[in-house]
Amino acid sequence: MQMIKNQEINLDYLSNLSIGILYGGISNEREISLKSGEAIFSALSASGINATLIDHRDAVLKADDQLSLDIIFIALHGPGGEDGTIQDKLDELNIRYTGSRGNSSKLAISKCKSKRLWKQIGVQTADFKILNETDDWATTLEGLGGSVMVKPDSEGSSIGMTQAFNARQLAYAYKVAKKYSGTVIAESMLTGSEYTVSILSDETLPSIKIESAAKFYDFEAKYFSDNTNYICPSGLSKKREEEIQLLALRAFKSLNCEGWGRVDLMADADGAFNVLEVNTIPGMTKKSLFPKAAKAAGIGFEELVLRILGGVKR
Repeated sequence: MQMIKNQEINLDYLSNLSIGILYGGISNEREISLKSGEAIFSALSASGINATLIDHRDAVLKADDQLSLDIIFIALHGPGGEDGTIQDKLDELNIRYTGSRGNSSKLAISKCKSKRLWKQIGVQTADFKILNETDDWATTLEGLGGSVMVKPDSEGSSIGMTQAFNARQLAYAYKVAKKYSGTVIAESMLTGSEYTVSILSDETLPSIKIESAAKFYDFEAKYFSDNTNYICPSGLSKKREEEIQLLALRAFKSLNCEGWGRVDLMADADGAFNVLEVNTIPGMTKKSLFPKAAKAAGIGFEELVLRILGGVKR
């Protein structure tokens, strides 16, 4: 298993900066973003860093903001935060920010685009199909192995996801997902264990195995259930841990992502790991997985926030 390198944090440098924490917004993940931003703010304040919370729903960044803000810590989740929109705006304003650039964010948030790329370069990911309302649902289902997970193309936190095992369920799942995204995909059902691997400064943190009492790891199970178990380290053998970390890192770098992020994966019936998606701005709440993985690597929450901030290029 890879061990995260000791990273020297220049607290004197960071203490002289004015940090804006962009959180909230208007996506379906607003409430999670608010919690992430507040946790980041508390960590920076405890470290003596001058930080300001900016709710992106109520405030629009303008050219004048570059005079008072040195770095933006982006804590926006979902569309508007992880889709390259705010990244492009900050580049236009010449304000530095945490995480991946605009083009990488646009690619990562689209399950369809990222999975197409992974198929091309040989990164293991489940077969999938873009759905249309004119599709023959039975034929589509058969082509994907008889059972599928239907997903909005550009939503996170399992929002709008539904399992389908017959044509009627697939038609219904399509309608549910269509409410959240113009593009909907059906992905061959993976039946093995679910994992996630966090990445910090191009290094992997220990993998986490997710065990949910729900039929799948949905929004409720992620943020509100007390019946979801997170095993970290995940209990994989050394060889399998190296395998999942290398796959996660390859998927992350294939999208030219940088700084920090999280890669979600599942094993198939044969035990092979498949990449589900790359999250360019993982949650930073008390229930979030990124801080859990960091803790397993000996990195506390305050140090984690400082490392993410300190990784922004000067």
